[in-house]
Amino acid sequence: MEYGLARLASAIPRLALADCEKNLDTIARLVDQANDAHVDILVLPELSLTGFTCADLFLQTTLLERAEHALRELIAHTRKLRPLVVVGLPVKVGTRLYNCAALVSNGKLLGVVPKSQHASHGEYADSRWFSDPSACNLQEVILAGETVPFGADLLFQCANYPALTAQVVIGGSSCVPMSSEATVLLQLAADTEQIGNAALRRRTLAAQANRDHCAIVYAGAGFGESSTDAVFAGHGLIAENGAILRETERFSADSQLSFCDIDLELLEKERLHNPCVNCCLQERRIISFELPKVARPLVRTVSITPFLPDSAHNAHLEEIFTIQIAALRRRFEATNSKTAILGISGGLDSALALLVTVGTFDCMGRDRSDIIGITMPGFGTTDKTYQNALRLMQSLGITWHEIPIHKSVSQHFTDIEHDPNIHDTTYENAQARERTQILMDLANKENGLVIGTGNLSELALGFTTYGADHLSMYAINSGVPKTLVRLMVELLANSGPYPESASRILRDIAETPISPELLPPDSSGKIKQRTEELIGPYALHDFFLYYIIHYGFAPRKIVYLAESAFAGKYERPVIIKWLRLFYHRFFSQQFKRSCMPDGPKVGPISLSPRGSWLMPSDASGEAWLREVANLE
Repeated sequence: MEYGLARLASAIPRLALADCEKNLDTIARLVDQANDAHVDILVLPELSLTGFTCADLFLQTTLLERAEHALRELIAHTRKLRPLVVVGLPVKVGTRLYNCAALVSNGKLLGVVPKSQHASHGEYADSRWFSDPSACNLQEVILAGETVPFGADLLFQCANYPALTAQVVIGGSSCVPMSSEATVLLQLAADTEQIGNAALRRRTLAAQANRDHCAIVYAGAGFGESSTDAVFAGHGLIAENGAILRETERFSADSQLSFCDIDLELLEKERLHNPCVNCCLQERRIISFELPKVARPLVRTVSITPFLPDSAHNAHLEEIFTIQIAALRRRFEATNSKTAILGISGGLDSALALLVTVGTFDCMGRDRSDIIGITMPGFGTTDKTYQNALRLMQSLGITWHEIPIHKSVSQHFTDIEHDPNIHDTTYENAQARERTQILMDLANKENGLVIGTGNLSELALGFTTYGADHLSMYAINSGVPKTLVRLMVELLANSGPYPESASRILRDIAETPISPELLPPDSSGKIKQRTEELIGPYALHDFFLYYIIHYGFAPRKIVYLAESAFAGKYERPVIIKWLRLFYHRFFSQQFKRSCMPDGPKVGPISLSPRGSWLMPSDASGEAWLREVANLE
C-alpha cells in the first residue's frame, strides 16, 4: 500500500430477488468497475447473491444450489482481478443453514464467515431460517468445491501490507463488534429503512470507527428486496476514525459503487497513542491474501485545515474559545490575581488573547477596567496597527496605556554598544525583550497576570524571542495554530457580543499581513517585515505540524498529502522548501519549548513539555532533512 493507503469500496447491486444468475451478472459488473478503479476490498450487502428477503425460499434446494453455483462463477470471474470481494449467500452445512459472507480473491475462496447475531422478531426474523454458528464447532466447510476455513474468528490480512487486516461482520449497524484488533471492519447488512435510521446509522458507525480507531465499510441491501412489510434503502458507507468519508445515494434504483482511500498508517498511529483501545482476548485465525502494487491517484479529500473538522467549523472554533475562557478563569481563581496584563500590538494573536480575557472577566462578573492593555510602539510599528490596537482597547472598555519603547531600547543599544543602524537579530530581539520586561514589571505593580499571546504555530517553529514573547504567566493561545487564530478572530468579529466599532477593527486586524513589526516600515509607512515571506505560509506550516506531531508521518507522505490538499495553490518545490525549513526550525528550537509557560491544550496537539510533547533539546533532525532533500 503506497503511503499506507488502502482503497475500500461499498457496492449496492440492483437486486433480482431469488434470481442468482441475474445477481451474479450485476455483481460481476460491480467487481469489474472496482477492479478498474484499483479497489483493494469490495463489500456487498448481506445475502447479496440471493436477496435478504427470500424468507422460506431459503429452505428450497434450488435456491441454495443456484447460490453456490453463482459463487463458483464469481470465484472464476475474479481470477486476475485485484479486489478482495466479500459477498453474502446462504450456506448449507449438513442439517444447518448459515447466513454467510464468502471472501474471494484472485480466483480463490479464502474463507467463509457466518452471521453470529440473528433477529428473533420483526418483519424479517432471520433466526427462523438460519442457525447460530456458536452452537457447533465447525472450523472448515466444503463450499464451491473447496474446503475452506469457516468461523467468525477469521481475520483476513494482506501479506504484503499487514496493516490491512480485515474482520467481517454480518448484520445491521448495531451488530458491529466491540474492540476489534482489525484495522478494517467489513459489514454486510440488510437494515430496513425507517425515519431517522440513516442518521442513526451514520452516528453509530462514525462512533464505532472513532472508538476503535478503525475503518468500516458498510453495505446495506437496497432496491430489489421485497417491500411487502419494509423498505431497504441501499445505504453504503465508508467510515474512518470518527468521520464518514463516503456514502451512496439511498433509495437508488441503480447499482452503485462508492470507494475511497483509507489511511491505515493514520489508524495505526492512533492506536499507538491509545494502546488499550483495541485489546481483544479472543484468538483469531489469520487468512492471508495478496494485493499487487499499483500506481493510482489519491481518492480522498485532504483538508488544507486539518485542525478543523470537515463540518461545523464555527461550532469547533466557538468551543475552542469556550475552553480558553474556562482555562483562564481557573488560573485567575488559583492565582487570586487582581488584573490581567496584555501587550496589544494590533495583530491577530494579541486580539484573540484580549477577546479571551474579556470573555473570562465577563464570565466571572468582573469589571473590564481590571484588564490592562499596553500598546508599546517601537521602531517597526506602523500607524495602522497602532491605531487598531488603541481603538480595539477603547471599544472593549478596558484600561489601556501607551508606553513607547524607543528611548529605553536606544539606551540599551548604547549600553551594549550596538549600532542601531544594523537591523540584525539583536536589533529585533531587544525590542521584544523590552516589551516583556514592561509587562512583567507592570504585573508586579498591579497584582496582575501577564497573558501570553503566542500561538501553537510559533512554538513549533520557534518563531519567538527567547525570554521575551516566549514568556508569560499564562499562554492562553499556546494550543491554537495560527490559521485558527485568524479564523477565530474573523468569527468573533462577525458574531461576538461586541460593539460594531470593535467588530470593524477585528475584521481589519484579520486582513492585516502577519508581522512582528520589529523592522522600520517602508517609505510609505506600511509593514515591511512580513512573517510569511520570511518563514513561509502558515497554512503549510500548520498542515505540516498536524501530520508530523499528531501522526508522525514521514516527510515523503506529508509532501504527498500536501500536494493533494494544496493542488493549484502550492507546487511541489514550494512545499518541499517550507517543509525543510519547518523541520530545521522544529528541531533546533526545542529548547524554547522545554521551558514554555503553562497554557491550555484545546485540540489534538500541544507542545507543552509537561507531558504533551517530550523531546530532548539536543535531538538531531538530520534523518528527516535528508529525506526531504531526497524528495527534490
